[in-house]
Amino acid sequence: MRKGKSDISGWLVRRASRHAWAVSSTVLCAHIAGVALRTSDGGMDNAIVVRAARTWLDGGSPYADRHFLYLPSAVLAAVPQTLLPADALRVLVPLTVTALLVAGWACALRIHGISWRSRLGVLGPAALALGFAPFGHLVSLGNWTVTAAAALPLALLLAVRERWGWAGVVVGAALALKPLLAPVALLFLFARQWRGLAALVLVPALASGGAALLMPDPAAFVTQTLPFLLHGHDGFVRLYEASPAAVLPRLGVPSAVAVPSACAAAGAGAWSAYRRWTRDAPGPLRLTETAATLMLSAFLVSRPSYDHYLLVVVPLLLAGAADPGAAVRGPWFWVALVPQVPGADWPGLEAVTRRSFRDCFTLCVMTASVALPRRRLLPLAGPDHFVAQRRGRRAERV
Repeated sequence: MRKGKSDISGWLVRRASRHAWAVSSTVLCAHIAGVALRTSDGGMDNAIVVRAARTWLDGGSPYADRHFLYLPSAVLAAVPQTLLPADALRVLVPLTVTALLVAGWACALRIHGISWRSRLGVLGPAALALGFAPFGHLVSLGNWTVTAAAALPLALLLAVRERWGWAGVVVGAALALKPLLAPVALLFLFARQWRGLAALVLVPALASGGAALLMPDPAAFVTQTLPFLLHGHDGFVRLYEASPAAVLPRLGVPSAVAVPSACAAAGAGAWSAYRRWTRDAPGPLRLTETAATLMLSAFLVSRPSYDHYLLVVVPLLLAGAADPGAAVRGPWFWVALVPQVPGADWPGLEAVTRRSFRDCFTLCVMTASVALPRRRLLPLAGPDHFVAQRRGRRAERV
């Protein structure tokens, strides 16, 4: 058992048995099969991107559908799917989404030095599939948020190994597919990793700029999609948004109050992330929780902000459960997850158009649990280290 781990942590990081592999594989395969049987095109959100690619191949503008919110490079990335029959997509899309989520989970574990063959590594995806509703929503929709959920842990794994340039390339590639990880640019800024930051900016800029030249309306993303995003979409989409900027007006709070309040909370979260980066000791927890704080803070104010966006940060935080001082060790992190347990009854909030109230609660409480100052232990340090540290502090005071 590694130093600095509690008993339960030691159990989690030990090698998983064949029974654990069988349980986890069964749960994930059953989930994929269920989605394949329920959908005809691999998921509603993936279908939007594929339809945009088909429209472009037919000579039209992919941005004719105002719900297509991706950069032009995503159109080209979706072209291979247009060559596949619907029966293949209904299986391959949930399979690919699940595989990417598992790959992101494995990278998140490696950031903390935990093997993906451990009990935590093997049983983690099954636990998310069974106990975290956004997991099922993401797989069912086939949403491209999964690219960010896989790319962020991989980028942080590269960063913790001091390969910031490649980390920037990974984040930039994810941005070219879906511009969800843009707040992570602040992490590169905090770390003063200019080469990685340049890669993060240039990769999506070049990919999207080149793809835009192939579109019948190269500037459509700027002239049509961005205004649609900045004005809060339409009334239908607004019912599913989880950010306080969208939820508070539904509770009767004027938009003139709700939006500045959400912006202030997001700004406070970003400031907390900066203080965390500059004041905490270097280590995996500082890296992952700073990135998670930046993403959660952005979700407080971004439009849109859906429940499945939580898959970008929740596995990343859970992977640090074996390390002392992790946010996941605190009670409020788990309180935030309670509304996301599938099958729980929530009177008045059962309707799909009202679950955004639960999602907003999860988002706000989770952001606070990660961002607010709390007593921490240095990551991956043994008990002897902490004893010596305390003695050093007492000597300094004397």
